[in-house]
Amino acid sequence: MNLSDAFEMAEARTRDLLPVHSSVDIPGFVTFVLLDGDGARVKAVRWTTNLLTDYGDQYYAAKAITSISPANASAPTAVNGMRLGTSSTAAAKSGTGATIGTVITSSGVPFDTGFPDVVAVGTNLGYYARYQSTWAAGVATSTTINEVALITDYTNTGNSTAANTYARAVVSTLNKSASDILIGLWRHKLVGI
Repeated sequence: MNLSDAFEMAEARTRDLLPVHSSVDIPGFVTFVLLDGDGARVKAVRWTTNLLTDYGDQYYAAKAITSISPANASAPTAVNGMRLGTSSTAAAKSGTGATIGTVITSSGVPFDTGFPDVVAVGTNLGYYARYQSTWAAGVATSTTINEVALITDYTNTGNSTAANTYARAVVSTLNKSASDILIGLWRHKLVGI
């Protein structure tokens, strides 16, 4: 038996010994607020849970060990914005559903000033990693906004690859007219349980 096999065998045998509550859970929540052109009136609100893709899981794991000695792991490519689409295909960890299904051209936008940030949920309740983006009037005009993704390449006018998509969510259809403003707030809750 080589060293790698020994570690794999030990891990397989100890998995059953771990208490059910010994894990890190990262649920995600997405909220959209659609405002009229001058931002004075709320026209619609949508909220849903999201799914971290396989690349999203890898992203958070890599962020946790970035620059720690002696390996000094490199940081993963950082998320830098969001992108919208019109597909209602269910979110998935990989394959179809792990990226925007039908992209709204040029809908990639950066995070708003002050985001991302980290806020406490409450004493012993974990922390939110929060991401917020705003689609201004004239950006991402569509009668069928159904999906959003956290991405690493918002300047790309087309769609992101799976490797550039860390999370995706599907919401009830939003109709954003050319004069409307859309704000998306994404919260990933990290709590050791």
